[in-house]
Amino acid sequence: MDGQPARQDTEDSARSALGSTLRYLREKAGKSLSQLAEDTNYDKSYLYRLEAGERISKRPVMEDLDTYYETGDLLVRLWKLARMEVFKDQYKAFMRLESTATVMHMYTPVIPGLLQTEGFARVLLSLWPTQIDEEELEEQVVARMGRQELLHRKPRPTVRAIIDEAALRRAPADAKVWEEQLTHLIFSAAQPSITVQVLPFSVGVQPVPDGALSLLWQPDGSAVAYLEGSASGELLEEPDDFLKYRLAYDRIRDMALTPLESVTFIERILEEYRS
Repeated sequence: MDGQPARQDTEDSARSALGSTLRYLREKAGKSLSQLAEDTNYDKSYLYRLEAGERISKRPVMEDLDTYYETGDLLVRLWKLARMEVFKDQYKAFMRLESTATVMHMYTPVIPGLLQTEGFARVLLSLWPTQIDEEELEEQVVARMGRQELLHRKPRPTVRAIIDEAALRRAPADAKVWEEQLTHLIFSAAQPSITVQVLPFSVGVQPVPDGALSLLWQPDGSAVAYLEGSASGELLEEPDDFLKYRLAYDRIRDMALTPLESVTFIERILEEYRS
């Protein structure tokens, strides 16, 4: 396998650029795949598939290889670009704006991706109607977890997440995964830059979006709204469209439990689940 050429893509892509760079660095270092596997403790076939552009790793793998090749954060930066290709075009545009947003407000009928644990994300992504294999599932999980890095950048964005109570009542079959997810929500709500609110069933029928709604403000003051359904997304950049959905979000926030009440609510659900 050491002598096989990396896959040649018909078009330029960040994934193929990352793979080509990995192979270039290995050959420049005078290492075979077998030697690299022995030095790094990563499986040889896994390293080959990274070089061939057939897999997207988790970030720690790129950090390890950056250290091994003494390339600073070159591979990590290429990896950030490569993981963007996992998402569809509309979502890519949204993520680019999300990555630079200073303020983020969201309403979601499910646990928002930015606040999901890896275990819960894996459960959700595995339930999609479209059949995907284990490798594709892992790539989707890696991409979703990679998004959460923006929560830790400096300065940190101000995030407000309003979660429908329905999302907190649909527990996965794995008890440990659900307990970890609820605990993570409580932990997240305790962070100074993150506010979590619950929209309870008790408010009754309300004119809320069918899917998820995100409002993003940029450093220059510009703002966009993003509507995400089960199979598509729409980015709304016109001021009139944004205002419409900002007002809709404000109504949802007014109906939701306060941040303190919301944390108490989630803690109560966690205790009920444990009992």
